[in-house]
Amino acid sequence: YVVANADEGEAGTYCDRMILEGDPFRLLEGMLICARAIGACRGYVYCRQEYPAAAATLRAAIHKADEAELLDIDGEPFPIEVVEGAGSYVCGEETALLESLEGKRGVVRARPPYPAQAGLCGRPTIVSNVLTFATIPQILSRGGAWHASLGTEQSRGTIALQLGGRVKHPGLVEVPFGLSLRQVLDQFGGGMAPGSRFKAVQVGGPLGSLFPAAGLDLPICYDAFAKAGAVLGHGGIVVYDHETDMVDLARHFMAFTADESCGKCTPCRIGSVRGREILERIQAGGGTVEDLALLDDLGETMKLASLCALGGRAPYPVLTAIQHFPVEFRSKLRP
Repeated sequence: YVVANADEGEAGTYCDRMILEGDPFRLLEGMLICARAIGACRGYVYCRQEYPAAAATLRAAIHKADEAELLDIDGEPFPIEVVEGAGSYVCGEETALLESLEGKRGVVRARPPYPAQAGLCGRPTIVSNVLTFATIPQILSRGGAWHASLGTEQSRGTIALQLGGRVKHPGLVEVPFGLSLRQVLDQFGGGMAPGSRFKAVQVGGPLGSLFPAAGLDLPICYDAFAKAGAVLGHGGIVVYDHETDMVDLARHFMAFTADESCGKCTPCRIGSVRGREILERIQAGGGTVEDLALLDDLGETMKLASLCALGGRAPYPVLTAIQHFPVEFRSKLRP
């Protein structure tokens, strides 16, 4: 099987939606190329529930392509079906997505086996995101050398970035890997919104690390972000200004994880709830220095022992908020 992951649930991201609504045939062509390469017999697009217009546009595109007999591989039909999710964030994780496609509760699978070995209904399955499939036709059309000429040595090609938060010009841009966060925010975001002063930027959705002004010269590429203990995720960039309460923001992200955890593994299921409780205690003025140490210990456990990236990445926004804005946290601790 070939499965396109269109469950775009990261806060501040919408590039998949733009492709699905604006050029769905690029996605279909990429899926057909993948299917021919691996010998797949059927395709699925798992679409976010909150994207009804995108799902309808994609179904119409599939119908038109089928009428034109374009959904064929060597004379054999390659049916593609759109399946809408039910609002679960964790179903953006490939194995939970496959569980949901099979009509089960969206829970992360233990690996191995990996989906390429035993995926949907136990059959070999490729699960890739919309951007990956939509990029394939252009690479085959213009050549691998052209694609490799863009970006950096370790991060080839381009990345779609979605700018949001307190910037003057929010929006979607596609840039070669290697530009710094500062360049992107200044050149494409137009700098800070009127009346706002920069405080922090988060890249990679609600599981992404927070950077202060000192981190704005970090190049946007996979290796640089990995060295900084961060992730690019789906390219969402959210800018926070001087009015943001970092303790409240950290509590919000941990509460999000607690709400969205599938419950399969203990570190994520229990750790996120305990983390939220500690942050709520600090927020209310009842926290202690020991609570900050406990958050650090809890975060390391979640990083190392969680079954998927939801639990593994959940501590990063909290721990980086404490690291870069310690005064805000300590000012709310009990004497």
